[in-house]
Amino acid sequence: MTTFKLNQDAPDFKLPTVADEIFSFSDILEEGGDEWNLIVYFRGSWCPACMSELDEFNESMSYFEKQNVRLITVTHENKEDLEKMVEKHDFTFPVLLDDQLEFASSYGVHYHDQQAPYEDHGTHAEPAYFLTDEKGKLLYQQRQTSPFGRPHPNEIRKIIQYIKKNLK
Repeated sequence: MTTFKLNQDAPDFKLPTVADEIFSFSDILEEGGDEWNLIVYFRGSWCPACMSELDEFNESMSYFEKQNVRLITVTHENKEDLEKMVEKHDFTFPVLLDDQLEFASSYGVHYHDQQAPYEDHGTHAEPAYFLTDEKGKLLYQQRQTSPFGRPHPNEIRKIIQYIKKNLK
């Protein structure tokens, strides 16, 4: 399994968005802004816990903007279902498609496949969270092996505040 150390460069990735654009992590880093990046991997639109969490992130967008944190979400679900999800929930953050599980693999996101020890919605990845600074250095990571126990968006806000206050 892939593991990262804090302050290590997060892997680059390039994925399509639900809006038919290509999102490149290296491109946003090269733009030279001072935004941090909160990358949230979610199970899919079929997951009620994920939808509740994404709704709360969407409602908190003004907070993240004030903190200069860009929210990026990633999942492996099919594009049609994700388009419906974005429209229904009016999400304002990018939703990226990881249909080949390339991001999940390079970021060490846990996923269930045929070797999983229990039945759970077929092949899919579990929630994961990665916070990077404006240069792509890892400041925080959290990977789940199930849909439960993930940090609530309010906890993520506290984590961001803590790191900003204590950053060397």
